[in-house]
Amino acid sequence: MARTLSAAILVALLVACGGAPAQESGLTLPPGFRIEKFASGFGPTRFMTVDPAGTLLVSTPSRGRVLALPDRDRDGRPDSVATVADGLDLPHGLAFRDGQLYVAETGRVRRFRYDPATFKASDPSGVVPNLPPGGGHWTRTIAFGSDGRLYVSVGSSCNVCAEPDPRRAAITRFNADGSGEERFATGLRNAVGLAFHPTTGALWATVNERDWRGDDLPPDYITEVKHGGFYGWPDCFAVGGRAVADRGANGSAERCRQMTLPTIEIQGHSAPLGLAFYTGAAFPPAYRGNLFVAYHGSWNRSVPTGYKVVRVPFKDGRPSGPVEDFATGWLEGGSVRGRPVGLQMGADGTLYLSTDDAIYRISYRVP
Repeated sequence: MARTLSAAILVALLVACGGAPAQESGLTLPPGFRIEKFASGFGPTRFMTVDPAGTLLVSTPSRGRVLALPDRDRDGRPDSVATVADGLDLPHGLAFRDGQLYVAETGRVRRFRYDPATFKASDPSGVVPNLPPGGGHWTRTIAFGSDGRLYVSVGSSCNVCAEPDPRRAAITRFNADGSGEERFATGLRNAVGLAFHPTTGALWATVNERDWRGDDLPPDYITEVKHGGFYGWPDCFAVGGRAVADRGANGSAERCRQMTLPTIEIQGHSAPLGLAFYTGAAFPPAYRGNLFVAYHGSWNRSVPTGYKVVRVPFKDGRPSGPVEDFATGWLEGGSVRGRPVGLQMGADGTLYLSTDDAIYRISYRVP
């Protein structure tokens, strides 16, 4: 099921990459950090994972593919581009468990046998065969917790509505074989990114809140997701640490009293997507254990916002300071030059960032 990309596509990729890695102009990071284009030329990229041998894999939903980007000589460029799996239905989330590759398509989660030497995925089997497909939010994100269970996020089918399917606007967990379905948390309009804290095991998520309530309302958020929590959608949303009824959704004060408040509110319409805890040793100590979050950026705000990567300092399993800009420059005045999507720590401690049209590699050198 795996094959190398055609020569034409590979040539386009190498031309887009441009030979030796170079600091990407116009992007700003803290002193000592470098951001370099790692790969491009194979369509819009979404979420990533690292296989058991340390090779970066990425989903390209519009092409129906999962790609492998091996960098055996560690020169900051992929040596080749292999199609791990294709013919998929909007693949998005990727995860490994016991050496097997799990792929979240828009209407199902499948498990593949995977060979890290050849990048071949084979013998697909249905793990969760019947997720609600498509809708207003088509992405499906997956992650494995320290409990060995599979967590699946499905966004709402609409902006604000009553969902007939309880799996929408929720995070559901399963056993690794797809059995034991249990609703973990609800009222999450679109929890796109999932990540588990490396020490506490707590689940964290990025959530895109509803539209058409103004430039600043409601805030999007980054939150610890608590088992059994109800996070408000569609009835309520959080503003300034309190629950507010959405009158347009017929929300009530009684319903809002049941709401679990998010951990960190951020600027509305920032569209936070991918997130990753940094557990490597290649970044300075102050960055280790921090949570990095990619803001895809607004599409319906009068003044654009987002289009950057931020970091949330952590200490003892909890945020220990305000959200800080980490990588900026994709938004210049009112002009957008890129939209961050996914984050993945590499086997060597670098941080990979996918955008709508490329993958970047973030590294650190003592200034």
